Amino acid sequence: MADMGVGLQNGGMAASHRVVIAVFPDVDLLDVTGPAEVFALANREMPEGRRPYEVLLAGEDAGLVRTSAGVRVATDLTFADVGDRVDTLVVPGAVDGEGAPVVDPGLVGWIADTARHAGRVASVCVGAHLLAAAGLLSGRTATTHWATAGRLASDHPDVIVDPDPIYVRSGDVWTGAGISACMDLSLALVAEDHGERVALDVARQLVMYLKRQGGQSQFSVPLWQAPAERRDIDELRAWITANLTGDLSAAALAGRMCLSERHFSRVFRKETGATPAAFVEAARVEAARRLLEGTDEPLDRVAVASGLGSAETLHRAFRRRLGTTPAAYRRRFRTAA
Repeated sequence: MADMGVGLQNGGMAASHRVVIAVFPDVDLLDVTGPAEVFALANREMPEGRRPYEVLLAGEDAGLVRTSAGVRVATDLTFADVGDRVDTLVVPGAVDGEGAPVVDPGLVGWIADTARHAGRVASVCVGAHLLAAAGLLSGRTATTHWATAGRLASDHPDVIVDPDPIYVRSGDVWTGAGISACMDLSLALVAEDHGERVALDVARQLVMYLKRQGGQSQFSVPLWQAPAERRDIDELRAWITANLTGDLSAAALAGRMCLSERHFSRVFRKETGATPAAFVEAARVEAARRLLEGTDEPLDRVAVASGLGSAETLHRAFRRRLGTTPAAYRRRFRTAA
């Protein structure tokens, strides 16, 4: 991909940073408007003399494009008119009536051609499937909406798919997770161009509670666990997350369900895809994450409040599940003053 050099025009004025967002029928509306809003606010917040963003919507034809929300957006350029000056190419996503990512061959070909001239390429949500089809993710780590991550990995075994992060950067290719994560990804792009201060100022203008980093999970334990066929298992999972400091051993949970421990463990795993111990630990780690993000409580108190018991157990659980330490996680994601 091309160098993103600053470049000058007319009397030494900084050239704009040209952001081209692809639009096509049934594209997700927020995938388009979210990044556009972030870049527009960045222009307002960045210090004078910085290189401003110029956001352009490009479509196959001139005119209006109907989005998934029914709202129509107008193209600024046709694909044929985009040319070779693209500093950031943003590729949104779309799904069909069955929830499968839309991968149009003509669009894929245009993305592959345009990426050769782009300083960087970023996909939003299931737009990662378009990048993969264009050959831009081969050998790279990438993310997408968690619901289509399995399909991305299956369709493109040459891509290292990580379904957990909010966004992933692999060189000059960025991939974002599900829909609203487009804001986090765009803020990260602004931070790369103009620093964390400008990105945080934009986040404040957007009244975003937390400018999440790429390594943060895109879904919580309740979202991670699909509904079970047995209502009593769903009710038990809800009870577990509300009683994390209690006795949540398999024996205690089996007793609550009036089942033998062996039969309970078998039923729980069949319904949820996880052992009772794995689910309990995941729920406790998530509770600990929230405490680390939003409080200044010491690690031993976080461990007790989340049901993990001790700082040592907290440390082991974080290493096992998140690949980091509680202290490192807090430094990166802490939001408390």
